[in-house]
Amino acid sequence: MQTLDFMTARRFMVDGQVRPNKVTDPRLLEALRTLPRERFLPESAAPLAYADEDVPLGNGRVLLAPMLLARLAQAILDTADPASGGGKALVVNAGPGYGAAVLSACGFSVTACEDDPALYARSRLTLAALAPRVTVLEAGPADLPRGPFDVILIEGGFEVLPDAIPARLTPRAGGTGGRLYGVRLDAVGIGQAVEGEMTSAGLAVRPLFDAFTSCLPALAAAPGFVF
Repeated sequence: MQTLDFMTARRFMVDGQVRPNKVTDPRLLEALRTLPRERFLPESAAPLAYADEDVPLGNGRVLLAPMLLARLAQAILDTADPASGGGKALVVNAGPGYGAAVLSACGFSVTACEDDPALYARSRLTLAALAPRVTVLEAGPADLPRGPFDVILIEGGFEVLPDAIPARLTPRAGGTGGRLYGVRLDAVGIGQAVEGEMTSAGLAVRPLFDAFTSCLPALAAAPGFVF
């Protein structure tokens, strides 16, 4: 593809996929219009950057479809305003870094964690060029930074949710606590985007909308441990 083709595809992505699907925050729309999604992908996968589908990255990993990521980001912005506090975000299994770059462009202070060596190397280089305020760590769900964080985005599907992930949320203190977002998959692969809030009784989860993506290998169900 020529550069102009990517620019046109980006515009079509926003106007044809994202805006008609309840994505309205101007900060988010501007981020999606300006960030070159194709640069977060290997050259061979770049032509798929703006398709309305997940992009395979190898080893069971994908780059989330544009609409799914945009709707998760919209849900985050509906409850967390980085301009008035609540702007410290953690992206778990950040892949090549596109979701972290989108949140950074919306004003969040973002830490992106990735434990796949190839994806970590790509995200570190690409984010340094396109979203240099993002902190990039080689870390997986079992060894996340301590935090606490106002927002956690799990960039992929999950069947189980280790306690270590919601434990990184800002605790509730006389108001709302930190919130977690991702796609929960059931035993037969049916998915829902969810929002989780840490309360005194534990993580309270509510569904946001029907969604599907591949399950992250690190968050796949094991016998006797089902979320």
